[in-house]
Amino acid sequence: MSVTGPGMMRMLTVAAGFWVLTVPSVWAAEMACVIKPSAEISIGTPVEGLIQTVPVDRGDWVTKGQVIVTLESSLEEATVALAKGKAQAEAALKSSQVKIGFSSRKLERALDLFKSNSIAQHDVDEAKTEKALAEISYQEASENKRQAELELNRAAAALHLHTIRSPINGVVVDRLLSPGELARQTPVMKLAQINPLRVEVYAPLSLLGKLKTGMQADVRPEGKGQPVYQAKIVVVNKVVDSASGTIGVRLEMPNPNNAIAAGLACTVEFHLSSAENP
Repeated sequence: MSVTGPGMMRMLTVAAGFWVLTVPSVWAAEMACVIKPSAEISIGTPVEGLIQTVPVDRGDWVTKGQVIVTLESSLEEATVALAKGKAQAEAALKSSQVKIGFSSRKLERALDLFKSNSIAQHDVDEAKTEKALAEISYQEASENKRQAELELNRAAAALHLHTIRSPINGVVVDRLLSPGELARQTPVMKLAQINPLRVEVYAPLSLLGKLKTGMQADVRPEGKGQPVYQAKIVVVNKVVDSASGTIGVRLEMPNPNNAIAAGLACTVEFHLSSAENP
């Protein structure tokens, strides 16, 4: 049985309205973009020195905290050993403790003898002076030990500067120096963090005010049969490039398996609501 008339028209109108509300529109025009590492770091050394080892090379994966460069450090290691010996020395401290105990007992005996007029006041003063000197000696030994511990910390810090660790999880882009070369104020290697990736795009001025941080977008890397990846807007430039009539937009794209290579060209489509879609 066919249904016609005003009832059918109302049903079609409601169905069409429901479809508009439930199906989000997508900015149809594909815009060119570039996929870049989220961080590119030139690794240098905080001190000058002869490079001893570089256990990683170009293309190697590194993890945060992994040793990637060591400098020759025999002098620093010897300094640490010497400072450690001084910091652990207990003889002076124990000797001054024994002197304090002896001088305290000597003073007590002198005071008892002075009460019975067996010794003169001079002897009592001498016993008091010996105890005071023993206490000063103990304080000096304590201060020397504390200074030795601080010198050990300084020597250990200087030795630590000869071991360079990776600040990120990433890949070695290039190794610029090798063992045997002198590291000065120049990079030893370059690292790149590719999870997450960042996507740079220049959007048309017509999207000014419509693109906001947190919005989703579809990114397709260049190449035949490449899948579409999800990315999120993290930066929308507040300054417009008047010459090209565009605004810079940066997106963040997860790359957990490092399947996407950085440096690829790409296309991006932004997800806009129906009210925002031109």
